[in-house]
Amino acid sequence: MRERWAAGEAALGGWLAIPSSFSAEIVARCDLDYVCVDTQHGLVDYSDSWPMLQAVNLGSATPLVRVPWNEPGIIGKSLDAGARGIIVPMVNTRAQAEAAVAACRYAPEGGRSYGPARVVRQEGSDYYAHANADVAVIPMIETVEALTNLDDILSVPGVDAAYVGPSDLSVSLGLSPGNNDGEAAFDEALAAIAAGCVRHGVIAGCHTVSELCPRRIEQGFRMITITSDTTALARALEDELRRARGQEPVVRSGSMY
Repeated sequence: MRERWAAGEAALGGWLAIPSSFSAEIVARCDLDYVCVDTQHGLVDYSDSWPMLQAVNLGSATPLVRVPWNEPGIIGKSLDAGARGIIVPMVNTRAQAEAAVAACRYAPEGGRSYGPARVVRQEGSDYYAHANADVAVIPMIETVEALTNLDDILSVPGVDAAYVGPSDLSVSLGLSPGNNDGEAAFDEALAAIAAGCVRHGVIAGCHTVSELCPRRIEQGFRMITITSDTTALARALEDELRRARGQEPVVRSGSMY
């Protein structure tokens, strides 16, 4: 993921909501740049997430975790279990962004407690030396309040990327959940976030679907989640059933979440 960013390219990722290390391994063995274990929504708890991180590490994708909330305990445990980046939901202020960075960084840059479980054995004894530079801190920008405080959030030292949650952003804007391309308020919000990221040297990220990936790249996003395990499974099953019935697969709209 960081290699893509350094090259100015878009990192394409997958999302895990099914609490299974087996399905996590299947996703991780695809040619994705990152794979995120979602412990905020869906059915994944911490006891599920660390075996899923083990499975993700069987592939070449960077393992990420979206934590349930901006809380240092679960952030630290997710990093100790093998995550190399943390997506933090509902970051609305500079203080909240600073708290997210502090939870991901060892002193003197932060207040993360030292006690890695898997990562020392997995990556060697130099983990501590590189952890502060390696771990990606990725606050989510998904409310009108966050848009108002965008420059304050993105200027926090240690913030590597900002990740758009389109459903919460849409709800906050008074729209229906999902990608609302074509709605002026939604389009303007995405443009403002992408421009803010450029101003502050931060990677712009977005949760989307494969149909919208070219558009998001054109808009300036360089961290793009193109599918999830649940979405991919449902789509594949629907298409296979239609083929079995002699029907054409669905031509899907880019507005889907």
